[in-house]
Amino acid sequence: MTQHGRVRGEQHQGVARFLGVPFAASPTGPRRFAAPTPPAPWDGVRPATAFGATPPCPGYRPPVDEILYQPTVPGDDWLTVNVWTPDPGGSGLPVMVWVHGGAFVNGNAAIPMYDGHAFARDGVVLVTFNYRLGVDGFAWFPDAPSNRGLLDQIAALEWVQANIAAFGGDPGRVTVFGESAGAMSITSLLASPRARGLFARAITQSGAAQAAAAPADAALVTAELGRTLGREANASSLADVPVTELVAAQRTVSDALTASFDPERFGPSVVASSMAFIPVVDGDVLPEHPLRALAAGASADVALLTGTTTEEYRFFLVPTGLAAATTEPVLAAFLTSRGVPASVLEVYRAGRPDATPGDLLAALLTDRFFRLPALDVVSARSASRTWVYEMAWRTPHRDLGAAHAVDIPFVFDALDATGADGLVGRGAPQRLADAMHRVWVDFAVTGRPAWRPYDPDRTVMVFDGDGSRTVSAPRDDERAAWA
Repeated sequence: MTQHGRVRGEQHQGVARFLGVPFAASPTGPRRFAAPTPPAPWDGVRPATAFGATPPCPGYRPPVDEILYQPTVPGDDWLTVNVWTPDPGGSGLPVMVWVHGGAFVNGNAAIPMYDGHAFARDGVVLVTFNYRLGVDGFAWFPDAPSNRGLLDQIAALEWVQANIAAFGGDPGRVTVFGESAGAMSITSLLASPRARGLFARAITQSGAAQAAAAPADAALVTAELGRTLGREANASSLADVPVTELVAAQRTVSDALTASFDPERFGPSVVASSMAFIPVVDGDVLPEHPLRALAAGASADVALLTGTTTEEYRFFLVPTGLAAATTEPVLAAFLTSRGVPASVLEVYRAGRPDATPGDLLAALLTDRFFRLPALDVVSARSASRTWVYEMAWRTPHRDLGAAHAVDIPFVFDALDATGADGLVGRGAPQRLADAMHRVWVDFAVTGRPAWRPYDPDRTVMVFDGDGSRTVSAPRDDERAAWA
């Protein structure tokens, strides 16, 4: 029994799963750019044996669409949760809530790698959910609530607080975890008063405070969207634009950003994120920049496990051919255009004598966009309980190496899930999945990993094919070079 009505799931290999349960009303029609509202209660028993509709998105372009498998479920009722539980008649079980990634414009909870069976098998109630993406979720409008995607996430976490006991979970033992845009969302939630008390622990994988737009910069993106559609740049004018047309215009704006990275056209905070539609520092959901909020003590009582893969940016440079096309002059020109001193490049070059220019570019961008922002969050939290990991296993598949998102099927112990081989190939080490998945489960249970917090020794747990090990201050010369 949920607060809105009864649901019936199904048993699968000793785990009970309930799919497609509404946590908010369909965000369509007059609710399109509104804050989420509760779903209408239902009579009788609602079947919960299939995923709900997935939110509109542009999809991934080749070759990324061959790497990240993303199913689509038609329909308008996107705001649903999915629950896997080892014992729906039990009580007091730890709860984990997954926030999917996808650069705030792609992704959904029906992706097979996000199946919660392994977590439930190991004693955790696992929850996944959808939230509004792109323009619907994150475009800033003067006449609509901002951060609608974050408000959807908060509504899902509120649903968990109100209902998870009915599935055997303890609402006081909720760990929220996510990757990429999901991790960036969680960093925003850590800074948001609206999310206070909705979770006790957090895990951020390959995402920190990179995505936080100043309102003026977000308004520039909205203006660009209005010009693309030939309409006024506000919610009232865009509310009746067909979904397919709006998603196409959204992609046009995103493409223009990545083609120019022009701060006068899109605003410095948006350009720094490399994404057009991101959370906005609106003075309400996000009263201030997440780093400032964390430094002031926001969520200091929430235990945090954070980390990255070792070679995040290979995901963006290798499959597209950009790494192979990077020559020494191209590398130098790119770094100069981004304000990266030559001295920083030389530190990386010294530590990687056999690296190609493309390898060096991937290493530099990995640290600038992923590793350093994660460590900025650690520094902002100062004495708060914070642990750091690094995923170092290198898949030979497509020469991705330890690229962005490679950690996901290991964390979910889902190496055999449909689509996982597109990311990590075949024959990925199950031993590593056992190790990473166990750390995530143990963190949900105890809130304390088996290694030391990051400060003062900069201790990092490194996961590799041969197992896991702690390393003190890995590649610290490269980290320090950016100072």
